[in-house]
Amino acid sequence: MTYAMSDAVVTLSDLRFAWNKHEDDLLYIPYLSVERGEHLLLRGASGSGKTTLLNLLTGIHQPTSGSVTIIGTRLDEFNQRARDQFRADHLGVIFQQFNLLPYLSIAENVVLPCWFSHRRREKAGNPREQAKQLLEALNVPSALLTKQAGKLSVGQQQRVAVARALIGGPEIVIADEPTSALDADNRSRFLELLFREADQQGCTLIFVSHDAHLADQFSRVVEMDVINEAARAAVSRQELAKT
Repeated sequence: MTYAMSDAVVTLSDLRFAWNKHEDDLLYIPYLSVERGEHLLLRGASGSGKTTLLNLLTGIHQPTSGSVTIIGTRLDEFNQRARDQFRADHLGVIFQQFNLLPYLSIAENVVLPCWFSHRRREKAGNPREQAKQLLEALNVPSALLTKQAGKLSVGQQQRVAVARALIGGPEIVIADEPTSALDADNRSRFLELLFREADQQGCTLIFVSHDAHLADQFSRVVEMDVINEAARAAVSRQELAKT
């Protein structure tokens, strides 16, 4: 399958999500796009719709209506199995709790995406060698490659999670609150490493956080409150147009 090339790697249009079609929208986004190579911070308080939006971007949820276009592909037109495979092939995800498998080694955790995606396995070439290179670039010594992930410090777990997200060159990396447990200095160092490695791999970065202190470190910030206000205004205009 081929994908259309565009400066926008994510485009959301008239996107609505509700748990039940008879309920009010939990999320409504009239329009949002993310450009290739951007470092985008998606910021908002709990309950603002950040997690719902992430689940729509990654294909875990289907929108009630509207479109989710990722690297030229209408994700909302895929069934669940196709969305899961698309996510494995094209998206790297850094979870808030990292979600490493504690009984596997560092290296085994990093190469996991290549087991689920033939595309990423081919792009990695030698997945174990690329895992080693990524970990070294993220300041994880090669001597630790065989160490069980469950025995790592929080800082080491973060770096392993970043390497796992980046292996095999996914077009987009989505990070879900991975700095929430860090102090300011460690947070800044972690972001520097993440930005550097994402740029070297040619990835677009979508970073989700409630932390107001992160804004000045990103090239673009989208506030969920602004999205929600724009959505409410659009709904009001639609209602007026009907009267």
